[in-house]
Amino acid sequence: MTLSAKDILLWSVVPYAALGICLVGHVWRYRYDKFGWTTRSSQLYENRLLRLGSPLFHYGIVFVFLGHVLGLVIPESWTEAIGVSEGTYHAVSFALGTVAGIAAVAGLAILIYRRRTVGPVFSATTRNDKVMYVLLGLTLALGLGTTLFYTLSGREHDYRQDVSPWFRSIFYFNPEPELMVHAPLGFQLHALAACALFAFWPFSRLVHVWSAPVGYLTRPYIVYRSRDESLGTHKPPRGWERVGQ
Repeated sequence: MTLSAKDILLWSVVPYAALGICLVGHVWRYRYDKFGWTTRSSQLYENRLLRLGSPLFHYGIVFVFLGHVLGLVIPESWTEAIGVSEGTYHAVSFALGTVAGIAAVAGLAILIYRRRTVGPVFSATTRNDKVMYVLLGLTLALGLGTTLFYTLSGREHDYRQDVSPWFRSIFYFNPEPELMVHAPLGFQLHALAACALFAFWPFSRLVHVWSAPVGYLTRPYIVYRSRDESLGTHKPPRGWERVGQ
């Protein structure tokens, strides 16, 4: 089929531009803004809504991510090869994905409500945060809304026939934009919103996703020192070294 310049721009150029900005932006941010590599936690300002919204959002988004890995990265032929029929896959995917999506959207809504209604939290909210919440909320809402619409309306669309192969083709460095041209509008908007979110990612508080306290597993013990002579002359265990007078 003949592709227009718009089709090539949207489904070949934009994904690579978003990925390039995401990768280069993270390297730049880590090198030049390490002190800003933080969530800027607001827990001290308010804890009740945070204890409800944060687990809902974070656990929900983890399962949403895993669902996308299964649906976009793993080809349909692989799941069929291990005995999972397409009907079973879509039933399980819809059930678990809907629960995870609703949890993530509900958690995000609570966090946004908290940020808007709690004075100190709202005062600590930057324009950058507002853009991040818009892009994140839009991406989640489009994904969940599209899934529910096409499933509950009886017009279920098999995204593993077009969206998934297109997604993999980007990472094969052999983009196939024609796969997305005829995909439903909801899936197209969801993909474009995700591209915008990933391009903005390195310049927002979302960078904390890549941070984990791995160093705690190998850091030395806290050393407790004593000047008490009654401790004797035996060699103390690691972390309890004595100091001189």
